[in-house]
Amino acid sequence: MTTAAPAEPGRTITTDIPARLDRLPWSRWHWTIVIGLGTVWILDGLEVTVVGNIAGRLSEPGSGLPITSGQVTGIAAALYVAGACLGALFWGRLTDRWGRKKLFMITLAVYLAATALTAISFDTWWFLLFRFLTGFGIGGEYAAINSAIDELIPAEYRGRVDLMINGSFWLGAVGGSLLSVVALDTDLFAANVGWRLTFALGAVLALVILLVRRHVPESPRWLLIHGRDREAEEIVSSIERSIEAERGAPLPAAEGELTIHQRSSVSFAEIARTVFSDYRRRAVLGFSLFIGQAFLYNAITFGFGAILTTFFDVPTGDTGYYFAVIALGNFCGPLLLGKLFDTVGRRVMISSTYLLSGLLLFGTAWLFDRGSLSATTMTACWCAVLFFASAGASSAYLTVSEIFPMETRAMSIAFFYALGTAAGGISGPLLFADLTGTGKVGDTVLAFQIGAALMCAAGLVAVFLAVRAERRSLEDIATPLTAAATKARTAVGAAAAAGESGKPGEPEGPQPPQGPKTATA
Repeated sequence: MTTAAPAEPGRTITTDIPARLDRLPWSRWHWTIVIGLGTVWILDGLEVTVVGNIAGRLSEPGSGLPITSGQVTGIAAALYVAGACLGALFWGRLTDRWGRKKLFMITLAVYLAATALTAISFDTWWFLLFRFLTGFGIGGEYAAINSAIDELIPAEYRGRVDLMINGSFWLGAVGGSLLSVVALDTDLFAANVGWRLTFALGAVLALVILLVRRHVPESPRWLLIHGRDREAEEIVSSIERSIEAERGAPLPAAEGELTIHQRSSVSFAEIARTVFSDYRRRAVLGFSLFIGQAFLYNAITFGFGAILTTFFDVPTGDTGYYFAVIALGNFCGPLLLGKLFDTVGRRVMISSTYLLSGLLLFGTAWLFDRGSLSATTMTACWCAVLFFASAGASSAYLTVSEIFPMETRAMSIAFFYALGTAAGGISGPLLFADLTGTGKVGDTVLAFQIGAALMCAAGLVAVFLAVRAERRSLEDIATPLTAAATKARTAVGAAAAAGESGKPGEPEGPQPPQGPKTATA
């Protein structure tokens, strides 16, 4: 129950809504959230994979575009990632100010329009422009979607659900791989038509998701902080009634309350101070995880098709089959390992998935350098690497979305995604396109080794800095800035932030005082 005077910013309220959300059992309602919000990563996987697999066809005479394979896997890939970085920052700030729902509708609409316009590309500049704008829409999705998911999913299931949703990127990659095989078949479609249909299909799928997403509610946690507690109460009560009807039994009482001072917005300066002063160690962790996974995925997977055609003479039209196998391995990682992030724990699982994927990639580089691999065995090696890397990469999004205060959540996701991805995702494709373009085994081995080293380094950082967030309420992991009990944080912030005790996985930053806390399930 929420008690307050008329709901508007500036009021102090005491609420049990976070505890009520966390104590909910898994239900059909939660599946609607997963489907409505999580399916967008399928589109992202479709986009990235299709572009990588059609690069060879786009550069061939008769494609309808005067573009080279290097421009597709290098410049276009870098522009897509640059758009995603800028979009994350732009939309992320608005997500914290305007709400999760409004932004995850707007950003999907931007993606839909840009993808549709990519399909009608008539010149290189047009193709590059709308690859950038497609990424701009997708970047906003990362902040809005991960914020909404973490704030709506019960604490007991948050880790596995977040990993599964972020890992669904690879279902899109499977679809994109197989779709590219069909689209590049000139017996079915003309050379200047098939690749256009792949982008058109992405726009159609986005439209379907947009229609489904209308039924996903705003985050009650966000509503509480922004003076709209009556709306939050209505949403949570409606969820509870639907779950009780499904179970045929009343829900157990929620335990724990939170007192907050409602505010309409939080300044950018306060967000920056919170993240980089109060939570320095967590900031280092976020950067490390994102840089490691961003280089591995944005640099190397963008050019996997080029590796197959350059070093193993795989026909352009067949690369999709190989990538589909790799994509399945990627999806299986978060799917099969996700539950362990909620049971074994975040620190053990994050560090081990990063370290294992890095070590396996070093082994793959060694075998490739010796000439011991074929197209099939190279694909098998990548399946093993990415089985663990995919779970690790998905956990990077989970980590930065749950270890900072709620008022900074979307902006934190956006910031770490943008900086980490800019470091590995913009420079990576450009560098990797040059390395694979030389046709020299040693250059490609070097790219593999750089990716492996960064993954291992991130894993070591996680060993010491990862936060034990499993099965804990978001409000317990990081006290909201609006929590009434933390109004004196400027006076004690430095001392409290000295939770940088050096103990692996210990909470950091201002912590709640003794007394009632929001309870976990």
